[in-house]
Amino acid sequence: MTPFLSLFTGMGTGLALIVAIGSQNAHVLRVGIQAGPGAVLPVVAVCALSDAVLISAGVLGVGALVQALPFLIEAIRLLGAVFLLVYGLLALRRVLRPGVLVAADAPAGPGRRGAVATALVLTWLNPHVYLDTVVLLGSLANQQDGGLRWWWAIGAITGSFLWFTALGGAARLLRPLFARPGAWRVLDLLVAAVMLTFGVRLALGG
Repeated sequence: MTPFLSLFTGMGTGLALIVAIGSQNAHVLRVGIQAGPGAVLPVVAVCALSDAVLISAGVLGVGALVQALPFLIEAIRLLGAVFLLVYGLLALRRVLRPGVLVAADAPAGPGRRGAVATALVLTWLNPHVYLDTVVLLGSLANQQDGGLRWWWAIGAITGSFLWFTALGGAARLLRPLFARPGAWRVLDLLVAAVMLTFGVRLALGG
């Protein structure tokens, strides 16, 4: 396999894991629609850079360490479950109380620090992130011959940057649609469903 082909294989594999709707994606989408580029760009950077660090750690062999410390993953699982359940319930409250919803061009919305802090928690307190990036992607990268493992890893990292950047940009394009409170109700219902589903799965050890 050539470096070029290895890079694109890694990119495709990374995108296949990242594109599925999840807590990170739901957060990026909501921040991009509600708070605009001032908040969504740091959130996109946090998500993409976190993936880059975790994938690189997997290539360097940290995946074996993660698998050898099940108690650490268990602690992360419980903390992540609590956070996701609380986040999901807050989103559900917004659905049930449409009066708190705001138009897309209103100044209200999550501040930059709050949005970034939430992105960090959704990333680093989610054990599935470690399994997908450090263990799975790291292991797949290390199956490549010689130096091709880093080409493969760069491809996976590039896929992460492309996806989160595209998602943040797409959220901006949707802002006119969310000038209607009804659209916010639908979005918050989606966010609540995603967060509560993932929270329950983590709580149950799934």
